[in-house]
Amino acid sequence: MSQGSGRETKGGRFFKRIGIFPACVVLLYGAMYTLAPDTALTALKASAKISLALCLPLSLVFSVMFALNLFVRPAQIAGIFSRNAGIKGMVLSVAAGIISMGPIFARYPLMKRMREEGAGEGPIAVFLYNRAVKPFLLPVMIAYFGWTYVAIVTILTILGSIVLGYSMNAVSGD
Repeated sequence: MSQGSGRETKGGRFFKRIGIFPACVVLLYGAMYTLAPDTALTALKASAKISLALCLPLSLVFSVMFALNLFVRPAQIAGIFSRNAGIKGMVLSVAAGIISMGPIFARYPLMKRMREEGAGEGPIAVFLYNRAVKPFLLPVMIAYFGWTYVAIVTILTILGSIVLGYSMNAVSGD
């Protein structure tokens, strides 16, 4: 069997698997409708209402994420992590951590290399801490908890990261 056909099979499996969840949801709603039609319709209406409320904010967030991933490379932000970057470096580290996508463990080699090139421990800590702020989850959080709660949690996370960054600088002697 050639490698090319193996890739096609793998890709074909992906598209088959992607339909499993929606099919299961439709089956569950169908089963629920046969058992309790009024409850199933109420649940379907609630699901549709939540989906429509999240559709616009999520599409905007995914558009911004796509643009950032297209135009901003991790290597381009290496300069903001320097030991003498000051408050500007900390603020840019906050922004870089927030917009950074993908699993955090994928950033560890990059952070190690940047540390070897002169990046300070403070900006690296700020970057890693702010990975907890997920822009694509903010609309969902707002839908469930409201603007006030999400704003307070996000602001406290950012402020906590800056405190941690300066503490790391003090401990490491930067």
